[in-house]
Amino acid sequence: MSAARKPRRTAQLSAAEVEELFARLAELDPEPATELEYSSSYELLVAVILSAQATDVGVNKATRRLFPVANTPAAMLALGEERLKRHISTIGLFNAKAANVIAMSRLLIERHGGEVPNSREALESLPGVGRKTANVVLNVAFGEPTIAVDTHIFRVSNRTGLAPGKDVRAVEDALEKRVPDAYRLHAHHWLILHGRYTCRARKPDCPKCVIRDLCRYPDKTPGDSPLL
Repeated sequence: MSAARKPRRTAQLSAAEVEELFARLAELDPEPATELEYSSSYELLVAVILSAQATDVGVNKATRRLFPVANTPAAMLALGEERLKRHISTIGLFNAKAANVIAMSRLLIERHGGEVPNSREALESLPGVGRKTANVVLNVAFGEPTIAVDTHIFRVSNRTGLAPGKDVRAVEDALEKRVPDAYRLHAHHWLILHGRYTCRARKPDCPKCVIRDLCRYPDKTPGDSPLL
């Protein structure tokens, strides 16, 4: 019997190709931003916690009702877990998320004077806050050049050959090494938006992709590209 075929590994982009990839994404969208709606670091933290396994659109619908009545740790505690659940019941895993948001808000008051901390260690010690959530908050709220790897960024990094890796941490570590310093601050948003709207999971829109000629993905969606 012949040996089983090993899965194909995506060839990695060269440093020059990585530079060109980000130059094109930057030209397309010079100031990318999160699609979560927020007006303070606390609102952002709550929104990111709620966004786990949920869409930004769905989270925004819920927080438009929630934040007018509870947008500080003290106000969230006053709202309470049961009433919080009613505000976010349209979001997946809302029971667990409500418990985490209440516990997180309590710890912010007890440990940080009601303010969102700007260190990874302090953020990751809060209920409902893992590495990805901490990276988003550090990047968006505090301007740190962190890269939070979600399913979109994981897919784009592996498909294109930008930063192949077997899991999200491997991809994050590879991106930390491969993304040029000039593009580090916005890299997270360029990649997530590219994965969300162009390099989609089921049917990537390769004909309209500005990095199609750089991408190593062998199964590109056929079609002429007007951009190249």
